[in-house]
Amino acid sequence: MAVARGSVAGVLALAKLRELDVTWRLLRAEHADVVAGLLGAHLGGETRRMPAEDLVELLDADFDALRGQGFDLPRSATAYVTEWRTGGFLLRRPAEDSRGETLELSPEALTAIRTLGSLAEPRSSVTESRLASIAAQVHRLAIEVDPDVERRVTALRAERDELDARIARLQAGEVDAPDPDRVAEGIRDVLQQAQEMPTDFGRVRARFETLNRDLRERIVQADDSDRHVLDEVFRGVDVITDSDEGRSFAAFTALVLDPAVGAALEEDLDLLVASPGGSGLTASERRFLSRFLGTLRDHGREVQSVVTTFARGLRRYVQTQEFQREQALRRLVQETLALGIDAARSTKPYRETGVELPLSSLTVRSAGAVALFHPGELDASAPIVDRPPTPVDLAALRAIARETEVDWEELRGAVAAVLAHRGSASVADVIAARPATQGVASVAGLVTLASETDAEATGEEDVTWRGLDAVERRARIPRLVFHEVPG
Repeated sequence: MAVARGSVAGVLALAKLRELDVTWRLLRAEHADVVAGLLGAHLGGETRRMPAEDLVELLDADFDALRGQGFDLPRSATAYVTEWRTGGFLLRRPAEDSRGETLELSPEALTAIRTLGSLAEPRSSVTESRLASIAAQVHRLAIEVDPDVERRVTALRAERDELDARIARLQAGEVDAPDPDRVAEGIRDVLQQAQEMPTDFGRVRARFETLNRDLRERIVQADDSDRHVLDEVFRGVDVITDSDEGRSFAAFTALVLDPAVGAALEEDLDLLVASPGGSGLTASERRFLSRFLGTLRDHGREVQSVVTTFARGLRRYVQTQEFQREQALRRLVQETLALGIDAARSTKPYRETGVELPLSSLTVRSAGAVALFHPGELDASAPIVDRPPTPVDLAALRAIARETEVDWEELRGAVAAVLAHRGSASVADVIAARPATQGVASVAGLVTLASETDAEATGEEDVTWRGLDAVERRARIPRLVFHEVPG
């Protein structure tokens, strides 16, 4: 019966995994071949992240080509991208250099694409180089954990003697050319493991995101007897950085960013690619190996930036006491639920309460529903009628100009006529002798002309004029005296 219970438990665990695991969901999706083929080509190679609009544009062209090959893809690329994002195949993140968003494959989707890729291009998993690598690693671990010091010393001396013998043979000119097939086999094993590294980075980033969310939930749910995380953050400890995942990733990043390690790794990769065994590599495989260390550094810096951002955000979340508002909201929600449970014993949930809650009047619409104006749709079918030219009425033009412009020539003529009979005259004197034909515009024009002659104000005076509506008006203005006709 124990075996039966274990078998049933295993089936139940797999059934739960089938419903929740994104990798399994992609493998049994209706268009799994389309998802894996297109997303793997656009986001599974050297390009790991792309603006959403660029990916949609590429997929539109791919869908047109696939429909021509008989694939049933009735919806648009935008609809499929939304479905794949909801299904967990794509991750959406805000773009760093714009207001848009970027899309990238989730770690689970990358795993599924790798699995399907291994089915399409099967490779032998039992190779001599892989077995030799496993044996060498097991041997090194066995030496490190062996409690017998004498055996450890003997094993290390044997390794040293073997290295000395190889050095002596090389110095004597005995150079054994490696088998190109074995070298190629080892390179492909290394390549296969290296291609899995970006997936591991994606899992690390997802793990840090989950850890950040869990820590915030613990802070909100913490009571007076469980405030360990809160106290740690208040003391300035980066809980995320000091977690097991944070310490492991920090050690890995330090190793990758070590200049000595990086230089040695790049030199070794260049030797492998240039060796006879590397001649069978494709151009994409050569490019991947040549950029491998740079890719690791880029992913490492990206994840390190995410860790730092999460740690700072968590500290700011606590220090600004934002968590207290969420704690208060959580208590209110719990109290409301408790009251609802009590009320459910005597009140039906569909009973009318008589309380009206006005909803927001904001209408949320998709940006895709906005229709752009098309100038070509403007109705210009009415014929254009040519009007014969008419003679210009100079009197009418002059009248229009006087309504909009000050008649400076008329004002200068009025000043000249008054000064011809007297040595000086103020603005009021000019208006009294020559009426203001433009109303207040004539008064303002005379004041402007007097100011241009550097006339100084010698007190104030009253000015009376009759406006264009024949109504008499009066104003008090500075007394400005003309001694000459303004130019």
